[in-house]
Amino acid sequence: MKIGFIGIGLMGKPMSTNILKKSGRPLMVFDLNKEKVAEMVSLGAEEASSIKEVGEKCDVVVSMVPKSEHVISVYEELLPVAKEGQIFIDMSTIDPEVSRELSKKIAEKKASMIDAPVVKSVPAAETGTLGIYVGGCKETYEKVKDILACMGNNIIYLGENGAGLVMKLCHNTLVSQIQNGVNEMITLAQKSGISVEEFMTAVSYGGAQNFYLDTKGKVIAEGNFKTAFSVENMNKDVNLTSTLVKKLGLTLPGVEVAKNVYAQAMELGYGKEDFSATYKVVSKK
Repeated sequence: MKIGFIGIGLMGKPMSTNILKKSGRPLMVFDLNKEKVAEMVSLGAEEASSIKEVGEKCDVVVSMVPKSEHVISVYEELLPVAKEGQIFIDMSTIDPEVSRELSKKIAEKKASMIDAPVVKSVPAAETGTLGIYVGGCKETYEKVKDILACMGNNIIYLGENGAGLVMKLCHNTLVSQIQNGVNEMITLAQKSGISVEEFMTAVSYGGAQNFYLDTKGKVIAEGNFKTAFSVENMNKDVNLTSTLVKKLGLTLPGVEVAKNVYAQAMELGYGKEDFSATYKVVSKK
């Protein structure tokens, strides 16, 4: 079984590296950034000349690209060469409806597609400890579970196509709301003479302790917003969630609060910084 990987970016490079090291199977890679591809080739991967070549030569095709429009573009090249029995795993975070429509087109070729977006950021991608949310045919999932296990140690099957993406949006938007609460309360504490470090310690004594504060409190205190997961990526996710909320006829005010904070962060030019840089928006720093 030959595996193809499309998208050797911030997350895709360590993810594909782990497939190469752990799966025991040949890996073909494609990315527009030839420097990243060269790094993968130096590790033992085979370079593809095009997305189409990945589709023609690989039994399983994994994609990890930024947005819905990029996934659509990738599949415009994959669909004409898709063949019976082939498996496609899209690990991008995109509009669930886009993924569902693509999965139907793949099914027409007698192939199968699952959505498998990931949670956590670059350090977890490097150590192969990502969380992975899977939507699609369960039989297909069972066939590629070992490949997913090369990249993540917490994998959950959630149902039909799109279910993994819906869960990813729920997860990330919940993080954005926890984050906003942390940002607001750190701002209040600091204005009242309590340091970030003191705030973190005091919160750890009670029910408000949370993973976001535990991992990003020091970053906020130091103002070092080196990117592990960017503002622009989280901005994309909360906007996708907002669209889904409206489509379902729900009223969820917290989603709109987070969306507005991220809109301001983008306007202020923080898009490439780590998503914890939203602290600067809330605290007006």
